[in-house]
Amino acid sequence: MTYLSSHQRVIQRQRGFTMVELMVALLIGLFLMGGLMTLLQNNRKAFSSQSLLGQLQDSERLAMTMMSGVIQQSGYFPDPTLNSPATLPAVGTFAAGQGLTGSTTAGSDTIIARYATAPGDGILNCSGTSNPATSGANATYSNAFSIAVNGGVSQLVCTDQSGNVYPLVNGVTKLQVLYGVSTSATNTTNVDTYMTAAQVTNWNNVISAKITLTFVNPMYGNLPGQTTLASTLATIDFTRIIPVMSNTGIAT
Repeated sequence: MTYLSSHQRVIQRQRGFTMVELMVALLIGLFLMGGLMTLLQNNRKAFSSQSLLGQLQDSERLAMTMMSGVIQQSGYFPDPTLNSPATLPAVGTFAAGQGLTGSTTAGSDTIIARYATAPGDGILNCSGTSNPATSGANATYSNAFSIAVNGGVSQLVCTDQSGNVYPLVNGVTKLQVLYGVSTSATNTTNVDTYMTAAQVTNWNNVISAKITLTFVNPMYGNLPGQTTLASTLATIDFTRIIPVMSNTGIAT
């Protein structure tokens, strides 16, 4: 029988890790670290995509809210017991009483809505202002929505009756407008045909406007492989139908 001395037993108990064991432990640690880094990067991309999507939805909501509030009031005039459609005078391309018109330039449309407002009635134009109660007279507001490029950024803008331009939303590359009319002689408040501005022969018969805004897709190219997909993914269309209240039987 062989007996180990106390010194030999101490040396045996103090034996450390071998080089192979250290390499295996280091390799496992690297794999775990790589997995954590991948998870972190994926979470950051998901957060970034959700943030960009939220910004896009906010821009869509703001643009359509502004346009809806103005376009649906086209042709409005205060107090029909004292005023008539002729309260809106013939100016430029507008005939007397006409509240809506439009045109197409460079592949994108312009839509212009106008209406009369009484002092203090609170009806806003695209700049967010209204006819003050102290004005003492009716005012006619004209709001032209179109696309403009400012500083390399494509924007939805609104031009008021004084020629002032108000940027509304960035990242809008195209505005398309179709005008809903009725071709029926008996039912004049239901749309059965949509026309371009060039096809409309009587603007007072326009019942609604179908607005399509083309937004830059902020998430395009933000995920792997997206830049190799079809170019249509680089933009997103958002459509809303806006009724012209004076021609739909809805009280203004």
